[in-house]
Amino acid sequence: MKSKTLQIFLSETGDIGRFTYRFFVEAFKPRYEFSELLRQCFYIGYKSLPLVAITAFIMGLVITIQSRPTLVEFGAEGWLPKMVSVSLVREIAPVITALICAGKIGSGIGAELGSMKVTEQIDAMEVSGTNPFKYLIATRVMATTLMIPILGILADAVSLYGGYLGTNIHGVVSWNLYWNQVFDTLTFGDVVPSILKTFFFGFAIGIIGCYKGYNSNKGTEGVGRSANSAVVISSLLVFILDLLAVQITDLMRLT
Repeated sequence: MKSKTLQIFLSETGDIGRFTYRFFVEAFKPRYEFSELLRQCFYIGYKSLPLVAITAFIMGLVITIQSRPTLVEFGAEGWLPKMVSVSLVREIAPVITALICAGKIGSGIGAELGSMKVTEQIDAMEVSGTNPFKYLIATRVMATTLMIPILGILADAVSLYGGYLGTNIHGVVSWNLYWNQVFDTLTFGDVVPSILKTFFFGFAIGIIGCYKGYNSNKGTEGVGRSANSAVVISSLLVFILDLLAVQITDLMRLT
């Protein structure tokens, strides 16, 4: 049983690797589908913005409220904006944003491409002379790679504003003082790595969602399985990539 599970895992990993290699081959070879890319950026970025913004706001507010009692015990209440800003920008905002996008965007891509596979629309595109991989896969993966970092930056800003409101629930901190403390604490070593890793998050979510949908089994059950596995695998990859990013960032700080 273990050897069979390992065989399935290795086979799936190899298929995803070949799928990724084909993406790089097709994505940078003319002709380019700019109109479809812009359409996917709109649906992936703009349509996901309200959910990401609401989640980021609540996240910043709750973390600030929950952190305050602990700092008060040590007489370090004035450090609240500094601690919250580093926690949100370094780790919490980009990871939560990626997980939200994995659930919303990854499942949507998997279900959409899976239904197209089941109804033989992808086969019809191949017969008509259209390259379905370039039109369907390359545009979606590039859109997730471009849009999720932008959503992550907006999530940082909204969550920090939520932290400002949370700081003023049980105390009074002026607008200028709060943001001065935030920007005095944050450095390029905090901001740049958190933005860079969201590009990898977006790429992983797009690749997994497209792979699962493009290789969906026949029938409606296969579509549901593709959407579900796209969310599970892309969420797991987000955590793995985040772990690697943290290790690399720590090594860079030590050197």
